Amino acid sequence: MTPSLLAVDWGTTSLRGALLDAMGQVIEERAFMLGIMNVPAGAFADTFETSFGDWMAATPGLRCLMAGMVGSRQGWLEAPYCACPAGFADIAGALAWVRPGQIAIVPGLRCEQAERQGEHLADRVPDVMRGEETQVFGAMQALGLSDACLVLPGTHSKWVQVRAGRIEHFSTFMTGEMFALLRQHSILARTLPAQDTALDEAAFLRGVRRALASGSLMQTAFSTRTLALFDQASPEQLLSYLSGLVIGEELRVQARLGAKHVVLIASVDLARRYQLALAECGVSCVIPGVHITWAGLFAIAKSMSMS
Repeated sequence: MTPSLLAVDWGTTSLRGALLDAMGQVIEERAFMLGIMNVPAGAFADTFETSFGDWMAATPGLRCLMAGMVGSRQGWLEAPYCACPAGFADIAGALAWVRPGQIAIVPGLRCEQAERQGEHLADRVPDVMRGEETQVFGAMQALGLSDACLVLPGTHSKWVQVRAGRIEHFSTFMTGEMFALLRQHSILARTLPAQDTALDEAAFLRGVRRALASGSLMQTAFSTRTLALFDQASPEQLLSYLSGLVIGEELRVQARLGAKHVVLIASVDLARRYQLALAECGVSCVIPGVHITWAGLFAIAKSMSMS
């Protein structure tokens, strides 16, 4: 099979690449622990050549598209954010070319958040994503959807609204980072096990329900300590309970949008937690298959060839 695209996902901690054929199917994949934080300044070109130079040399004229933090200020080349709403054509038209006509970086997206105060909108604040937009487009392609609400859990969870094949709006929640801060650097850390443990679903859902019934994580988080003080939960149960509190807080705030069905893009562990929490909110979900990043990059590449 003759490769038609080298798709690269270059994030903070890892570097992945795949050769795709003319139908977007994976021919071969590679992965390295060479995220942008592990690449010395000025060494991105050499790292790319070491990782994928043989693939590029074997297929003259092969085009490469890269997504992720490689396009950040700390990456190979900063790719300016593309304003929402944005679809394939908008992304393809805003690529940052590392090597003109050969290697390009997919831009991240930006939108503006505004809280309504009476009849007026308060000061608008920008929100951004970099890398998730490619996963969103890939999931939409894989599922054959043009309209959807998508959830991408993680250190910084994203809730994304897509209409008519374009990302219209998204919101970021620092859920994973907040959990890590509370788990490692707050008074709660003293009541939690040193190592991560398996999910206790009952304790997790107890945390989700408490968050949904509350008005603030700043208040509910302290219950992790009081449950320990009165021996009402084990350290292992409390770890799952705290996870339920922070994920439940995310869903409590997001519930006002009224989504009843979402596309969930997550690792196996996070997918299970969000499935449980979403079900508690009466929200169903579908999880797309693997290779959605490759599918997104391939769709962007096809849009380039059509423009």
